[in-house]
Amino acid sequence: MKNFALLLVFISLFSCSSKPEATIVIPPKPVIVKEFGFVLNDYKVIRDTIKKNESFGEILDKHHVAYPLMLEMAKKAKDTFDVRYLRAGKPYTILAKKDSTEQAQIFIYQQTKARYVVFDFKDSIHTVYKGMKPIKTVLKTASGVIKNSLYQELENQGLSGVLATEIADVYAWTIDFSRIQKNDKFKIIYEEKYINDSIYAGLGTIKAVYFEHGKQSFYAFDFMADSIMGINDYFDDKAKTLRRQFLKMPIQFGRISSRYNLRRRIAYYGNRVRPHRGTDFAAPIGTPIMATANGTVIASRYKGGNGNYVKIRHNGTYATQYLHMKKRHVKVGDVVKQGDVIGTIGMTGNSGGPHVCYRFWKNGKQVDPLRQKLPAAKPMQDSIKPKYFEFIKPIKEQLDAISFPSQGNEITIPSDTLKQ
Repeated sequence: MKNFALLLVFISLFSCSSKPEATIVIPPKPVIVKEFGFVLNDYKVIRDTIKKNESFGEILDKHHVAYPLMLEMAKKAKDTFDVRYLRAGKPYTILAKKDSTEQAQIFIYQQTKARYVVFDFKDSIHTVYKGMKPIKTVLKTASGVIKNSLYQELENQGLSGVLATEIADVYAWTIDFSRIQKNDKFKIIYEEKYINDSIYAGLGTIKAVYFEHGKQSFYAFDFMADSIMGINDYFDDKAKTLRRQFLKMPIQFGRISSRYNLRRRIAYYGNRVRPHRGTDFAAPIGTPIMATANGTVIASRYKGGNGNYVKIRHNGTYATQYLHMKKRHVKVGDVVKQGDVIGTIGMTGNSGGPHVCYRFWKNGKQVDPLRQKLPAAKPMQDSIKPKYFEFIKPIKEQLDAISFPSQGNEITIPSDTLKQ
C-alpha cells in the first residue's frame, strides 16, 4: 500500500514536469491601405514623377501597356484631361499586376496635392475620371503688430505670406496697403486645408478679420448675403459691404467717343497706328469729371499730350487717370470719394475735341476698364441683417478675445459657430 502511494506521487510529479502544450500564434491581419479609391494591397504600387518631355505613351509603354490601349485611353480622356499636357515634376502612381508581368492596370496623374485624374483600364470597361482626396479644414487664428509690413509680420510668425495677400484683398476697397503704418494691428480667423491630416493643401476661407489702421478699427466677416447667387462677400460690423464698385464712367452725361484699342489709327498723328490705352468720353467743355472710386490723388499736373490730368490711386491694385481737363479741382495728397468732382472737361494737350480720356491701371499696367470684372457693391438687404448680426456675434466675440501679439497664440473655435 505504501509503495502504491509512492507510485502515485511519482506519476503526479512526472506529469507536472511534462512540456506545456504549444501556443497557437495568430498572425495579425494585414493593414488595408486605400488611396485614390483603390485598395493598394491588391496591386504592385509604383510611384514616380513626370520627367521633362516624357509623354503619356512613354510612361504606359514602360509599364507594359499595348499601343492600341494607350491610344484608346488618350481618346477617352479628351473631354476630361488632355494627356498632351502632362507637366514635368508632377507625381503619378501606377497600380500594376502583382505577377511577373507587372503590367500597369491603372494610371493616376496628380494635378495638385488634392486633385487627380484616373485612367482605369484593368477591366473590359475602360474609364477616365477626375477625383479629389478628402480634405480636412482646420480653423486657425493669428494676430500681430506690424513693424515693417504685414507680409513680414506674418513671415516672422512662420505663417504663409499668402495670408497677407488674402487680407489685402478683403480690404482692397477700404485700406490702402501701400501705406500701412507702423504699429497697425490685425487679428484673423482663417482656414487651412490638410490631406490625410498632415499634408498641407493651402489656405481656405478667411472667416473674419480685425484690422486697426491709423487708430481706426475695420472689421470684416465672410457672409453669404445673396443665397440665390450663392456668393459670399465681406461685410463690416455694421453690415456694410467692404466692396465698392467703380462708376461705369467718370461723367454723368456723355458718350464713349473712342474705346481702348491697341491698334487704333489716330487722325491727330497722321492716321498712323498708335495704341490708345484709354477710353474717351465726349461731353461739352466744363462738364464735371468725377472720381470713379475712393482713393488718394497721386498726380495733378499739366504734361505734354496729356494736358491737364489727375491720377488717383484707389488701393494697391487699381489706379485711374483723367486726361485733357480744362481745370483741375484737386491736388496731390487729397483724399477723394467716389463721385467727387476732380476737374472739368476740356481740350488741353493732344485733343481733337472736348472729352476726358479715362485710363484704368491694374497692377501697374493700363487695361480696358470696360473688360474688368470689378466687385459689385450691392448693399445687404434689410431683411438679411438680423440673420447677419446673429451670425457674426459669436465670431466677433472670439475675434476680440484674441490678444496681441500672437506668439503661439491660438484659441479653439467651435466649427459650428462659423457655419451659416
